[in-house]
Amino acid sequence: MKRCLIVVDYQNDFVTGSLGFPEAAALEPRIAQKIRQYRADGGAVLFTFDTHNEDYLSTQEGRYLPVEHCIRSTDGHRLYGQIADLMQEEDPCFYKDVFGSGALYEHLKATPYESIELVGVVSNICVISNAVLAKTAQPQTPVQVDASCTAGSDRALHQAALDVMAGMQIQVTGR
Repeated sequence: MKRCLIVVDYQNDFVTGSLGFPEAAALEPRIAQKIRQYRADGGAVLFTFDTHNEDYLSTQEGRYLPVEHCIRSTDGHRLYGQIADLMQEEDPCFYKDVFGSGALYEHLKATPYESIELVGVVSNICVISNAVLAKTAQPQTPVQVDASCTAGSDRALHQAALDVMAGMQIQVTGR
């Protein structure tokens, strides 16, 4: 078995685009280093992509968050900066139109890992959702979130999400 790194939604729209925030951009070198480390150690690197269509504003999420973002085939949908350059063709990618990825959950159910680590954005929405799915898919596998490699646009919600994950036996490191 090998270790697994899940890079959650590190896309242009969450870093410098319509929902971008400065803390997200600051994560880039740390996430890049983490990807390089996993590759050097023979670990798996997976990516999730927040993915919406042109009708986003008419969806439930769009009614609650009326800011178009991560529209399929736009620049905002692409991975940000050097993270895009580090993605390899064989890396599993999960395109999701909701916060958590059902396909990622199914992949984790079918693929045992010795550990699972999550990094990326947004901590209090998609990171926490996918961390819970990982813990549910592999309840006996250590699941970890590196707080130094994740962020949210609301500092209080970011800290609350880290606390909730820790309370769910998800190891929160890098605080």
